[in-house]
Amino acid sequence: MIDKIAWLHLADGRILSTRSRGKEVYYLPGGKREPGETDAETLVREIREELDVTIKEESIAPAGVFEAEAHGHACTLVRMTCYTAEYAGTLAASSEIEEVVWLTYADRDRVSAVDKIIFDHLHETGRLK
Repeated sequence: MIDKIAWLHLADGRILSTRSRGKEVYYLPGGKREPGETDAETLVREIREELDVTIKEESIAPAGVFEAEAHGHACTLVRMTCYTAEYAGTLAASSEIEEVVWLTYADRDRVSAVDKIIFDHLHETGRLK
């Protein structure tokens, strides 16, 4: 089981997504926790590393937990614990991130398996066009 924390940032019916260097699919921003980190600490650190912005900790709110086979890892599940949050700064690709994009439901085939489940949920609830 791969345990990951993700940031769901939606605007105008689109969701912020990222593509790492050398990867062909898009992933929601976030990542794996370091030993002893809380979900909030992981979210703040990962988003700062990947997108060069600061998550406003007081605004962090749970948005669901989703599971699917990990992309590129047969027989391994990924559990994505998702949060919404406000941020400060200007979004920019940083660290291992090569591209930052805004995706819609029509882009569902361009994301990882767990992200597809999240896209379905957001589309069904009217949050993702």
